[in-house]
Amino acid sequence: MFIQIIQGKCTKQDELRALLDTWGHELSPGATGWLGGTYGFTDDDMFIGVVRFESREAAMANSKRPEQTAWAEKVAACMDGPITYHDCEDVTLMMDGGSDNAGFVQVIQGKVSDPSMIKALFADTTQLHAMRPEILGATFAVEEDGTFTETVSFTDEASAREGEKLQPPEEVKEMLDSMMSGATFYDLHHPWFESASH
Repeated sequence: MFIQIIQGKCTKQDELRALLDTWGHELSPGATGWLGGTYGFTDDDMFIGVVRFESREAAMANSKRPEQTAWAEKVAACMDGPITYHDCEDVTLMMDGGSDNAGFVQVIQGKVSDPSMIKALFADTTQLHAMRPEILGATFAVEEDGTFTETVSFTDEASAREGEKLQPPEEVKEMLDSMMSGATFYDLHHPWFESASH
């Protein structure tokens, strides 16, 4: 899987949402290899889109379509400033990667020196699922320099906040603490989703 993260300040939220809806209806049928996307705004007007493709090649082929270029220009014009892109070929899924039924999504960005430790944590989620049933899944996308974007889907925000109060096992806590030091958390209170299967 290949994940592209798109983010930037946007106060014209209705306008951007309409543009994204247009993409879903009109452009997604021609986007070969597109799997889906998770989108939302933070309280301080940061837009974040986490878009999934089968491969980098599929994502780049989509970017080269003339209609995609024209649409991207409209999106850029809608934003309050520059758009930041993160392209990640190194993607790990936890519990199928998430759910389009999530009521709350948290996006975490930071740097990690050893992604393999986190991937090992994602591989065995039996204990986590027992402790935190409100977590529906996550994606962990890493760039070559160790910059990561983790997207965690929850059933709802109230359950997520309750779950945060639980202490994980000590070795897991140490790993997460080191990973999350200096990380930025983006809360998407009203996320929406697009999926190729819908």
